[in-house]
Amino acid sequence: MKRIGFIVNPVAGMGGSVGLKGTDGNVEEAKRRGAVPHAGERAQRALEKLRMAKNLCYLTCAGEMGESALAAAGLENYEIVYTPADDTSADDTRAAARAILGKGVDLIFFCGGDGTARDIFSVAGRDVPMLGIPAGVKMYSGVFAVNPDAAAELVIGLDKAALRDSEVMDVDEDAYRAGTLDTRLFGIARTPVIRGMVAVSKQVYEQPDEERIKAEIAQFMQEVMLPGALYIIGAGTTTEAIVRYLGHKKTLLGVDVLKNGRLVAVDADEQTLLRLTDREKDVRIIISPIGAQGFILGRGNQQISPAIVRRAGIGHVIVVATPHKLQDTPELLVDSGDPELDREFGDSIQVICGYRIAQRKMVRQPSPVK
Repeated sequence: MKRIGFIVNPVAGMGGSVGLKGTDGNVEEAKRRGAVPHAGERAQRALEKLRMAKNLCYLTCAGEMGESALAAAGLENYEIVYTPADDTSADDTRAAARAILGKGVDLIFFCGGDGTARDIFSVAGRDVPMLGIPAGVKMYSGVFAVNPDAAAELVIGLDKAALRDSEVMDVDEDAYRAGTLDTRLFGIARTPVIRGMVAVSKQVYEQPDEERIKAEIAQFMQEVMLPGALYIIGAGTTTEAIVRYLGHKKTLLGVDVLKNGRLVAVDADEQTLLRLTDREKDVRIIISPIGAQGFILGRGNQQISPAIVRRAGIGHVIVVATPHKLQDTPELLVDSGDPELDREFGDSIQVICGYRIAQRKMVRQPSPVK
């Protein structure tokens, strides 16, 4: 019988759709902007895949920090070892990890983002492997499965999985909200891996040739952008080059909106995008994959929700990336939160990677859990 420590950060990712770029220290502001929790739903999605695994028992927390998702998924073989405060915090995550470790487990299985990973690692260190169900805004750390389904498959195949050293990254969220990416290595955890199911740490490319290629991509995009169409521009330095080429300043780590060469929204949240696209006949989305990880949706751009993608249509999602980034990104991944929408992207997508140059890149989703 495998003993799994299970922790959910109920507020993880709440800042994403409302444009906060993170939730640490901003839960009340996220709620004020209309954000709703979704970590529990993502945890439940993974747990439902684990119902047929009879060799697992769970040590968890009361309420929304674990018990609720387990019960909703129909799992009964669990023990509550920690009861959090009504308004959970990082202190609860660390205390839960200590309580779980004190009982002895084979894996700490958690649902959250980089902050949750950091808090758990600060207690667990390398003593016990850890694996995350991705539910945060950014997830630069390498301890996360690519999506909830892959997380479940890794737990089922725990005996067959190899253990990999994975970076736990500490992201300065205040700097991130101000448009500056400031990360540091917090620690090296051990993570169970099966090829293609665990994300690697995000990479940032800073080569002189990269800027020239970004300018070429921007020039080409300017030539093909249609009058009257509404363009939603995702985060990143490649998309920033497009907006800069058009004479505007881009929100580097946010989502901006253009129409007829004019900037009509800056650092837009999901509700702003829904309002702007409500009566538009032609909506297009320009996004760039996260370096090395390969996610085009579901990491750092949750403002572009499944509802927004459906309004635009899969055929109007334009992916841009430099050849260097594509070379280090074997596959593209989609984890929008809507598995049906993710499947509609098919097995490949065209990526614009230079002036009038594109290549097809494979889009991969883990096979269903048997």
